[in-house]
Amino acid sequence: MGEFKLHLLTQELLDKLGNKSSPAEYVEYLQKHIASNSTTVENVNFPSPSHLQQLAERSNNPQAFMSKFEDLKEKNVDSLGQYIDLMQKIGQDSNMREFLAQTASKLNKQATNSAPITKDTLPQVRSRLKSAASNKSRDKEPTKRASAIKSSLSMSITPSVTSWIQRRPCMSWDFSVSSASLTHTINNIPVCSQENIIIEDLLNIFMGLPANFIEVQELKDPYDPREFVLNDFIDPSVKELVKRMLPLASHYSIIQRFTEEKMRFEFGQVNNALAEDMSSIIIDYMTFIAQLETEFRNGNLTLQKVWYYIQKSLHSLQIVSNIATTINKSGSCGGKVLSLLHDKIAGNIGDYKAQDLCIRLMQAACVPYMKMLGMWIYKGIIADPIHEFLVEDNEVVQKEDMPVDYSADYWDKKYTIRRERIPKFLEPVSEIILRAGKYLNVIRQCGKSLNNKVQNIEYKKEEKFYIESIETAYKFASQTLLNLVLGEQDLLGRLKSVKHYFLLDQGDFIVTFLTLCEKELSKDVADVIQTRLDSLLDLALRISSATNDPYKDDLRTELLPYDLQFQMFKILMEQQKQPKAKSLTVIESFSFSYEVRWPLSLILDRKSLARYQMIFRHLLHCKYVERMICQVWRANKVANKFQAGAAKQYRNTFALRQRMLHCVQNLEYHMMVEVIEPHWCMFLQKLSKVTNVDEVLSIHSDFLDSCLKDCMLTIPSLLAVVTKLLLICVSFCKFMQAESINPEGHEDILSFEQNITRFDTEFTGAIMNLLEQINSLNRSDSDHDRLFNLLYRMSSIFSSEMLKDFKKLLEILSDLSTGDWTSMASTRSNLREWDSSDRTITARMPLDNNQYLP
Repeated sequence: MGEFKLHLLTQELLDKLGNKSSPAEYVEYLQKHIASNSTTVENVNFPSPSHLQQLAERSNNPQAFMSKFEDLKEKNVDSLGQYIDLMQKIGQDSNMREFLAQTASKLNKQATNSAPITKDTLPQVRSRLKSAASNKSRDKEPTKRASAIKSSLSMSITPSVTSWIQRRPCMSWDFSVSSASLTHTINNIPVCSQENIIIEDLLNIFMGLPANFIEVQELKDPYDPREFVLNDFIDPSVKELVKRMLPLASHYSIIQRFTEEKMRFEFGQVNNALAEDMSSIIIDYMTFIAQLETEFRNGNLTLQKVWYYIQKSLHSLQIVSNIATTINKSGSCGGKVLSLLHDKIAGNIGDYKAQDLCIRLMQAACVPYMKMLGMWIYKGIIADPIHEFLVEDNEVVQKEDMPVDYSADYWDKKYTIRRERIPKFLEPVSEIILRAGKYLNVIRQCGKSLNNKVQNIEYKKEEKFYIESIETAYKFASQTLLNLVLGEQDLLGRLKSVKHYFLLDQGDFIVTFLTLCEKELSKDVADVIQTRLDSLLDLALRISSATNDPYKDDLRTELLPYDLQFQMFKILMEQQKQPKAKSLTVIESFSFSYEVRWPLSLILDRKSLARYQMIFRHLLHCKYVERMICQVWRANKVANKFQAGAAKQYRNTFALRQRMLHCVQNLEYHMMVEVIEPHWCMFLQKLSKVTNVDEVLSIHSDFLDSCLKDCMLTIPSLLAVVTKLLLICVSFCKFMQAESINPEGHEDILSFEQNITRFDTEFTGAIMNLLEQINSLNRSDSDHDRLFNLLYRMSSIFSSEMLKDFKKLLEILSDLSTGDWTSMASTRSNLREWDSSDRTITARMPLDNNQYLP
């Protein structure tokens, strides 16, 4: 089931239950657990016998319950077994039963309290209905156009043929509904002569023609078996033998009605092919009846011989009529018909003749389906006018109807699997069938020709024959698209280019850009001209090492209407309110954007670029704060000229500034060296082993998710603390810049020291909060190992004298286990290996790197 359908059904269920919660958390839970707990396709219609028995015992009428179950089972209703198991779970949950009883009581009370409709109140009711109908149509207006388009497309490609059998019943080869009742008498005819008369009647009945002494009953339901009434004066011995033969005529009638109905276009190509093959069986059967009639005319046929001769036909037609009845009652078409036939084949393992007959019907019915399958997996084309194929082309989802994120929507929505249309024998390979056609579609949309020929796929009892063909076609499609993306489109080069700019892989570029845009970044968004930022970006690209990047011209600037913290909280469902109307500075709203063309936009879609932007904005903010602290350091050099007494007043200020610098540098080092680089190396290793584009999408998404998590962007509490830390640093820098411009007099020294003490207290408290929250993370798994490394680094900010004043920090450090220090040593070893292979890492190491390693 697709995510969108699951979300819609969850929302509908919550509305029915009167729950105002957001469906997102429930959908996420279901997606995590639905795969591991799902029932196999072979068992969805076969519930646990114990569950069925318990439900029947709890029902008011067990016999009626079982009768209804057998009726639904005969109709081959989808997921019947899962439904029974669900009802059993509900029956065992007392709270759920109580809730449902209360809901039913409320509904009954509402129905009881509703005013009865009388002649006087009828105009009011009519006006209310009109008002409700108009409101409903107005609410559904956005979806009306898509539904109308799809309906018109379906009607335009699905011709409807007049059913002449219904208009003129006498054209049918089945029994005429206008057959007259019996008027002939047979009571005065000897038994030996009765036998010949009854044989002639039987030959007529076997062919769907009226008889003299066997009356055909009218049908109560179009799909019911035929019933017959024998003349009361027929000899009892003859009558009993005839009754045993009449089911053959009933089977013939069911098959004939099935073929005449299912030959029409609207029942689908699979039913058309199946009906055609059943017609050939009826032709053989009619030939057999003609041979019996020849024997009868020659005087060589008796009732006993008729009974002997029809045994084979009675068995085969019984099997075919059972199949026809099941399809008729379930309203099956397409893949569902093939699943039903597959079950019949499996159910006749001991009866080889019956199994061969079912295989014959299956092979005939599979011909049009396998042609659709071949066109899809070899050409990426769906030729399915009646909507029978397991892959559905959402025809209204075209480029012009897509939102901005066309690539992601195309990949997820354009082609989808319809589970109810999957034949059971193709269920194990349904996913690769979907992917094969999708890959070929991408190749075709890139203007590449497909020279592979459509191979003929046939159904065989041994599944390896058609499974091998499907897997071969899939390997060709996946390898062709993978070669196109990795080779001709240079996916790896594109990803490295994105890493250069969004993950700050090229240090000289970001330093150059920050230097050029320093004044612009401190302004309000409303006061800056974006074209100027674009010009400065272009200049930074030309005068830095990024000039050698062939894809540098695809980089753009973007000013977002919200800051990073609000964006992450919104995504993590921590904040449901609209953005507050506040003015943002350029550094708070600035980000890069990147132009990606088809088909690489499948991998670098808007969602992936948004995750790159989140990491970039976090890194850029840290770099910006680091530059501000360094500027304070340069401005404070004037203190070297002060007298010893005056310079002493700045000692705490310089110490605080250095601690802030170490904090920000350690944050950068953690994110860039301990998080991004290891995850990037793992991503490249996995990328070298992929076999299809879906694996590329998966590992790329895992890489970004891991970076976001280990950079503390997906943990709201940690992100809030880090944001607060950076804001304290910015406030301190602005305060010191103001002091350097307007130095305080001697009388304001006390005020200066108080401000510095306040900044020191706030900064130390924020650091303590960060360390405490990291320490409280779950240590039982390896999800937060890299964050524990940061815990050691941040602890180095505190001097031994400061540690004496912070018992809480000492408690945190005392909780650290030996295993964590081992992990830290491993990290140090890895850093040495990376340093020998990649010189860019050394440029990003903090000052005096060794002081942070144990």
